[in-house]
Amino acid sequence: MVLEDLVRVPPEMFGKPLGDVIDNILKVGYSYKGRREGGYEGKIDKDLGAVLAITDIKEIDDGSVIPGDGAAFHNTKFEALVFKPELHEILDGEVVEIVEFGAFVRFGSLDGLIHVSQITDDFIIYDKKREALIGKETNRVLQVGDKVRARVVAISLSSEKEKESKINLTMRQPGLGKFEWLEEEKKSKEGAMKDKKAAKEEK
Repeated sequence: MVLEDLVRVPPEMFGKPLGDVIDNILKVGYSYKGRREGGYEGKIDKDLGAVLAITDIKEIDDGSVIPGDGAAFHNTKFEALVFKPELHEILDGEVVEIVEFGAFVRFGSLDGLIHVSQITDDFIIYDKKREALIGKETNRVLQVGDKVRARVVAISLSSEKEKESKINLTMRQPGLGKFEWLEEEKKSKEGAMKDKKAAKEEK
């Protein structure tokens, strides 16, 4: 996305190449009077989603100085790589944490929660020692490091309190689940098709 912002360049950064200074401020930022200036990368915005990277500075105006501040303010147009999951979107991710009530899955720079009720149709047991969720009937295991495919069922992103951002996921639909489970289902279907075909040929 192409974004615009008024970038504050402090006096101690004068004399350095303006493009490099603004690029660094937009990416990393700095602290000024107890607040954060710039530092877009890694931020979550309720409208934009997660800002992954500042990729290009498009325009920087000549800037202006505000009396009593001493810094220069430059209107800047820049390009950012962002990721905002959409409702019902299917995402591939990795399980990064297992808790009693579900599994946290990371995709890109965001984490989503798959509640135990949304993992499979099976009854799920939490194994604290193994840090795993196990299906009572199927013995299927979900643990840290597993790759999964899930669908987004709810999104609530917060710009002010990033830790309160929530993305809820489900794997209780056809074509979703742990990659190994999907492979097993595929092979099972292929086997059933072969058996069906063989039975037809025998007739």
